[in-house]
Amino acid sequence: MGALLLQSTTMLRFLFLVLNSLLVVPELASAGITRHYKFNIKLHKVTRLCHTKSIVSVNGQFPGPRIIAREGDRVVVKVINNVQNNVTIHWHGIRQLQSGWADGPAYVTQCPIQTGQSYVYNFTITNQRGTLFWHAHVSWLRSTLYGPIIILPKKNVPYPFPKPHKEVPIIFGEWWNADPEAVIKQALQNGGGPNVSDAYTINGLPGPLYNCSANDTFKLKVKPGKTYLLRLINAALNDELFFSIANHTLTVVDVDAIYVKSFKTDTILITPGQTTNLLLKAKPHFPNATFLMSARPYATGRGTFDNSTVAGILQYEQPPKSSSFKNLPLFKPTLPPLNDTSFAANFTRNLRSLANSRFPANVPKKVDKRFFFTVGLGTNPCPQNQSCQGPTNSTMFAASVNNVSFILPTTAILQAHFFQQSKGVYTTDFPTTPIFPFNYTGTPPNNTMVSNGTKAVVLPFNTSVELVLQDTSILGIESHPLHLHGFNFFVIGQGFGNFDSKKDPPKFNLVDPIERNTVGVPSGGWVAIRFLADNPGECMVHALPFGGSHKLGLEDGLDSNGWKTA
Repeated sequence: MGALLLQSTTMLRFLFLVLNSLLVVPELASAGITRHYKFNIKLHKVTRLCHTKSIVSVNGQFPGPRIIAREGDRVVVKVINNVQNNVTIHWHGIRQLQSGWADGPAYVTQCPIQTGQSYVYNFTITNQRGTLFWHAHVSWLRSTLYGPIIILPKKNVPYPFPKPHKEVPIIFGEWWNADPEAVIKQALQNGGGPNVSDAYTINGLPGPLYNCSANDTFKLKVKPGKTYLLRLINAALNDELFFSIANHTLTVVDVDAIYVKSFKTDTILITPGQTTNLLLKAKPHFPNATFLMSARPYATGRGTFDNSTVAGILQYEQPPKSSSFKNLPLFKPTLPPLNDTSFAANFTRNLRSLANSRFPANVPKKVDKRFFFTVGLGTNPCPQNQSCQGPTNSTMFAASVNNVSFILPTTAILQAHFFQQSKGVYTTDFPTTPIFPFNYTGTPPNNTMVSNGTKAVVLPFNTSVELVLQDTSILGIESHPLHLHGFNFFVIGQGFGNFDSKKDPPKFNLVDPIERNTVGVPSGGWVAIRFLADNPGECMVHALPFGGSHKLGLEDGLDSNGWKTA
């Protein structure tokens, strides 16, 4: 994936407005406990790559603190903003059943938390267990404002896989020596791609392959013969990542807080916003070696990207009187080529829901609404008397869905709906199919200009939706990671080239498709998803990072009349 990433006015989103008058959702009832957290947003100094700067963080931690809860628990987080930036926090992957006010995207479900102000996020974790994460949802603050959400099963409920000896969060991120807010501000002004990051990180540390970083290396220490649950999170803004541990096999057991049919692999692919739980079985005896765990990007677009590799070290507990780690050989993993789309497609095809009586795959079999959305790049004209750095010096890059690029409102959309003041905030005329069909992955049209607006699609409550997302060749094909707020969806099909509405649906997997909240639209291809619009409130579908130019910004907002009476 490239790095032509824009924010704000060039961002594309689409909104689904789900109309409903329900007051109570029975499944929200829970016997869990309430867990309280306090997030103090403040500046603190951090040194990476021999460069010291002040970053925006939570409680002076980078990455931020863990949220730990059990399925069924209520989580209450008070966020206090002590910095000059406006801030919101998004709880990435949490269903937010009838708690849309707590979802976090600025100007969608809430106004930002201003300097000196606070906001209380209050939500219940329903029918979810696994790994998710939280991050800022304003501009590029999420480059340093992020942390894990660990959701344990209910008490006395076992995992559907062998119990691990230890559980370890592993969070991938990005580091800029410059201020990320200045980076994205400059890109918005000139309409080009922002400068790429200076390093990737594992748990905030760049690792030994970067200059001046040997001491800033994450080390995973294991005991021979023990099994470890690695909770992987891709919190990077820009890039999908390959990950592998030298000379070790990994077993995938969970993605996006959904258990899967386990399978073994040497390498995984993880998209920004996705999580993957892996079982690592340590070798039965001390191996007289250490091993790198490495990640580097999967890149398919035309833009620049951070073509570097982050690494941590897997160390075995040494037996008595053994030699120093410094004298042991260090093995490195072999990662796929940067543009290995074949590996990406094969890996995602291996993901399947458990689809059993305990963890069913409730795929909507009947479809009420079918939508076809093209996703990709386009252009906006450069402001008058200004030279830009888009495809030409007179244009700026813009993301679009069905040729519509989203304009961020100045009033929170959920607030506008609640007070019946949506006029002038958003409209309900988003096109559900391309206005001008073309050969989506063939020769692109000459006119690349997009339209701009804050548009929505209106859906009745409990509507079953089938949505096909089609990549386009306009300004180059590329993989697009997309995240759906407030919902999980089932990935029922995917392929390369143009979606064929007659030949492709008979091949859809309606038995055990993977269920998740973030998916990558294949480069030069399409993906089909289904979901049930059963969650009232403003929710979103957008690209990672939020507001990316050709990491598409989509929004799926689900409004409900129930908010007026609940």
